[in-house]
Amino acid sequence: MPGLGDATRGRILFGGDYNPEQWPEETWHEDVRLMKAAGVNSVTLGVFSWSRLEPRPGQREFGWLDTLMDLMHGNGIGVVLATPTSSPPPWLGRLHPETLPRDEDGRTEWWGGRQHFSHSSAVYRRHAAAITEDLAARYGGHPALTMWHINNEYCTHDWGDEAAARFRGWLRKRHGSLDALNSAWGTAFWSQGYGDWEEILPPRHAHYLKNPGQVLDFKRFTSDMLLECYVAERDIVRRHSPSHIPVTTNFMPLWVGQDAWRWAEEEDVVSVDLYPDPRDPLGAQQGALVQDMTRSQARGPWMLMEQAAGPVNWRGVNHPKPRGLNRLWSLQAVARGADAVCYFQWRQSRQGAEKFHSGMVGHAGERGRTYQEVKRLGAELARIGAEVTDSHSPNDIAILHDWHSWWAGAHEGRLSTRVDHAQVLTAWHRALWQAHLTTDFAHPEHDLTGYRLVVVPQSYLLTDAAIDNLVAYVRGGGTLVSGFLTGIADEDDRVRTGGMDARLRDLFGIRTLHEWWPLDEDEYVETDDFLGTLWSEEIEKDEEASAEVLYKGGELDGLPAVLRRGGAWYLSTLPEPDALCALLAGIAAEAGVRPVLPGLPDQVEAVRRGDLLFVLNHGREPVTVEVPGSRRDLLTDTVVAGRLTLDRYGVVVLRS
Repeated sequence: MPGLGDATRGRILFGGDYNPEQWPEETWHEDVRLMKAAGVNSVTLGVFSWSRLEPRPGQREFGWLDTLMDLMHGNGIGVVLATPTSSPPPWLGRLHPETLPRDEDGRTEWWGGRQHFSHSSAVYRRHAAAITEDLAARYGGHPALTMWHINNEYCTHDWGDEAAARFRGWLRKRHGSLDALNSAWGTAFWSQGYGDWEEILPPRHAHYLKNPGQVLDFKRFTSDMLLECYVAERDIVRRHSPSHIPVTTNFMPLWVGQDAWRWAEEEDVVSVDLYPDPRDPLGAQQGALVQDMTRSQARGPWMLMEQAAGPVNWRGVNHPKPRGLNRLWSLQAVARGADAVCYFQWRQSRQGAEKFHSGMVGHAGERGRTYQEVKRLGAELARIGAEVTDSHSPNDIAILHDWHSWWAGAHEGRLSTRVDHAQVLTAWHRALWQAHLTTDFAHPEHDLTGYRLVVVPQSYLLTDAAIDNLVAYVRGGGTLVSGFLTGIADEDDRVRTGGMDARLRDLFGIRTLHEWWPLDEDEYVETDDFLGTLWSEEIEKDEEASAEVLYKGGELDGLPAVLRRGGAWYLSTLPEPDALCALLAGIAAEAGVRPVLPGLPDQVEAVRRGDLLFVLNHGREPVTVEVPGSRRDLLTDTVVAGRLTLDRYGVVVLRS
């Protein structure tokens, strides 16, 4: 299979979405001049061009795109060519209203925005395949083409009739029989037993709580239907392209709607869009989380498909990035594995819904600060590209994450709406990030033997294979730290006997899990050393299992807040941030895991990538960092020996 290296060829790809159809042709040549001056070597064309390419059914208008492909190639700029299928033209919805998705209340999502397509519609799929076929046949061999970009940010849901029919077919394949489905969904509860496949619908609006098994399967189905759409278009463009041209689609960051582990297996290049809030003091950590997750899905270098050079336009208040922050966060992505640094979009739009979303060239034009900072970054990426591309450094820590567990744990009938899977996951990653420990992500069924430490922030649903994998990892000498609400349900969201799987209770030294004790916002678990938040559990330690209670607290006297049995640790609460950081740092040290650089100040990040050491100051004030030995900073071509001062948002890329 082709990979990102086939597109980068020893360079970091630098550029972004280019929407020249919004501009007169004379602007295109000005764009090329500015691109070359900024070091842009890659643009993504055609993401939202379906109505321009096919203005009427079956009509093709490729002339403008011919001109642009040739223009890019003639100026040494590669093209990531998109299939335009994320935003169908108005005529498709008008002539074929069955292509429009419906929400769970039966309301139609009309054209006038974007992503207004039903993943289950045969008519939509047929038209999407047709435009993709013609696009690929025309440009699959064009010398400007470096990569295919399928659709854009797959995220649509559909509860309509055609989706219902496909859902029933999907359920037949998954469960095989109605008896098996009734068992998996627990339909004996509330008289929900199904006697005919035609009785089954998507989980539409209901009077009260919906069946959690049905909701879980519908989320799985939705991810699979979107993946079917991706694979269909991927296979079309592959047929028309040389074998070295990779194919990708862009994930949204930590988005709940896709099983990204499964999707990544179908991609040649894993790419993501990333938009931390510049006003968030922990925006860099949120970026690091998504970068670590994407690198882990790619099992190596990955593509930052979209970021903002300045403000976005969809928060309540959209702040610009202070001077230097765009550079800092871009180099952070490179440090954590990105071989492509791209933006939405090249030139800021003057019209449309995103005219206040920044571009690499803002409304201020060439003289604007945004473009000047982009220009500096392009030169720096060109300087380090050959040193960094295709390199990868292993990590000793893995954080486990599974979309199916996220979906199941989010059911509306859960014990506490304050417990949010993504927030708990973020809290644990943040603790490790603040301890200056670099991490991978992994699925609970992945091979974990290469890691010294595995942490499970929360995995409400675990398959038998996943549980056996965790037990074997600890029995093999690994260190496992698990958060609360882990191993509660099986793959059908059926609560396991005892409230936690018996294999995990034995692993952690838990004799009985008597009760879960969710906490209100003003409630805490008080231990001798820290306060616990969100959750507590009435746990009885297994006295015969040599388990050790390290911290106690909770609604009842003496509840274990942190329990340890050998290499397995269990936290029945979420410690406050500093305490969780200290606890995980101590466990990591005991497991033989150390920070890349010791003694780093807060807000300073040190990451190894291959032979390079990136040191990044995410703080607003200069800091001094001790760096052992003598190294050369590739960004300034100067020698750094011993003590290093980093300015606000400063970065060095050091080579021994």
